[in-house]
Amino acid sequence: MCIVAPLVPRCAIRPTSLLISRSSPFLSSRALFRAVPGRAFSTQIKATRNMAFERLIRFVADDGKTYYGNLTKETPTLEIEGSKVEVVSGDVEAGFNKTGAEATVSKLLCPLPRTNIVMCVGLNYRHHAEEAKLQVPKFPTIFTKPPDALAGPLDAIPIHPDCQNMLDYEGELTIVIGRDAKNVAAADALSYVLGYTVGNDVSARNFQLPADVSGGQFGYAKSFDSFAPIGPAIVSTSVIPDPQKLKYTTKVNGEVRQSTGTDDMIWTVAQIIEHLTRGTTLRAGTIVMTGTPSGVGLFMEPKGFVKDGDVVEIHVEGIGSLVNKMKFE
Repeated sequence: MCIVAPLVPRCAIRPTSLLISRSSPFLSSRALFRAVPGRAFSTQIKATRNMAFERLIRFVADDGKTYYGNLTKETPTLEIEGSKVEVVSGDVEAGFNKTGAEATVSKLLCPLPRTNIVMCVGLNYRHHAEEAKLQVPKFPTIFTKPPDALAGPLDAIPIHPDCQNMLDYEGELTIVIGRDAKNVAAADALSYVLGYTVGNDVSARNFQLPADVSGGQFGYAKSFDSFAPIGPAIVSTSVIPDPQKLKYTTKVNGEVRQSTGTDDMIWTVAQIIEHLTRGTTLRAGTIVMTGTPSGVGLFMEPKGFVKDGDVVEIHVEGIGSLVNKMKFE
């Protein structure tokens, strides 16, 4: 498999493209004007933003109110509810701060209450390209999911009757963008990441594949409500400094279907951010699903499509697991 060269020559990115506005949620105005442009500036931003949390969750507490919280270690998803966590204030746009308070998790929610868009990368694992017998294109294949596709780590995923025939899973390492980004060089890309989480690119293959049904459109087949569950936490880049050294698995009803390392990616997290921000603004809170490895149900024999009541569990080391039941309507 041919490895694609860096997407954009470093000389094509102007130094001014690395600057952010005075309204950045991660630096005070005083710190902004003291910052040194370039890599030192990016390092200062990264250090500032990662102080408030290690593993950010969102939850309903015993008092019925919704909070952000911090997990100090990876915790099995089914054990988070009922545990006591540090309370964190703020949001993606304004930034996060420690409060010194604690609360008990009554109900675990999606770590983000909303997103403006879910960006997705197709065909980004070498072994997946091989099983699909597809040639890797010059640039990443990009498609999107709408905001209402977002769902939480323990949510049941409602499946419309027209999507039940060829329903598939795609376990993916997922990026949460922490501040507005445009024309970002790969060398500086990770300073724009709020953290990493786990995602499932739920896919209705019957709408994706046959050209006579929808023209082979990825977007429609993957954009139904709740087809982008993420969680259980957004893990800081201080905890995961290198996203290309992670292992993860996808299970259906306890059976391992996907097992991979992110070192099998064709385009790295940094290269993906460089590509997506070329002449385009990624807003803070944007979710980026970075592609799925080999082992999807479509390429199994017999086919491994998921059925009503099947539980799809996707675990990424250092982050935790999504545990979602498919609920046919």
